[in-house]
Amino acid sequence: MTAATPVAVVTGASGGIGAATARGLAAAGYEVVLTARREERLRELAGELTAAGHRARVHVLDVTDRAAVDALAASLDRCDVLVANAGGALGADPVATGDPAEWRRMYEVNVIGTLHTTQALLPALTASGDGTVVVISSTAGHATYEGGAGYVAAKHGAHVLAETLRLEIVGTPVRVIEIAPGMVRTEGFATTRFRGDTEKAAKVYAGVAEPLTAEDVADAVTWAVTRPSHVNVDLLVVRPRAQASNTKVHRES
Repeated sequence: MTAATPVAVVTGASGGIGAATARGLAAAGYEVVLTARREERLRELAGELTAAGHRARVHVLDVTDRAAVDALAASLDRCDVLVANAGGALGADPVATGDPAEWRRMYEVNVIGTLHTTQALLPALTASGDGTVVVISSTAGHATYEGGAGYVAAKHGAHVLAETLRLEIVGTPVRVIEIAPGMVRTEGFATTRFRGDTEKAAKVYAGVAEPLTAEDVADAVTWAVTRPSHVNVDLLVVRPRAQASNTKVHRES
């Protein structure tokens, strides 16, 4: 009897770290369920993966919509891995002038979205007998910086969610892994943060010869997920060599 293909759900899979992670897990033998709001991007990725001989399916999803998340869970016969990657930053204003709507949106996506997907899929992850939850947080979830309080608060929430879940479900066959990337240059993160201002977005990486790529983070996720079942990578902080902390970055002139 042939063993069933394990299933990995990846949120925010339409680009960046999510898409790269889907590629990594597909290559590692998982059937990947690609979720995000941008259907066209998801279908392009699914086509790429199936053309390469992998298994992938598309489920358009807004992680802040609990009914939609529950529908995703109900559509799955099994779930072995959840990569809670959907998130992002909006704005870089100081606390005194920050937009409460942006703060609320960041919290909804980064924290409540992760909560929704974790709650909905935890029964299937447990039933698999060898489940894994991966929370993609950020170094912003471990230290603050000026102009980043809204995003920092949200990612601290994601970090605490992962840490608390690990305590609460110890003894069950589910691992909880947190991957906390530092400076990653993807096609949309900084541009979205600065409301489409590409000049401001470029300044984030100015002088940094080699920021992390989405593939670097995906490699860390795939490595952590594919460790033996008894090995739990509680927290993996990944930064480029040029970044010593959130506020200490070597920039070449």
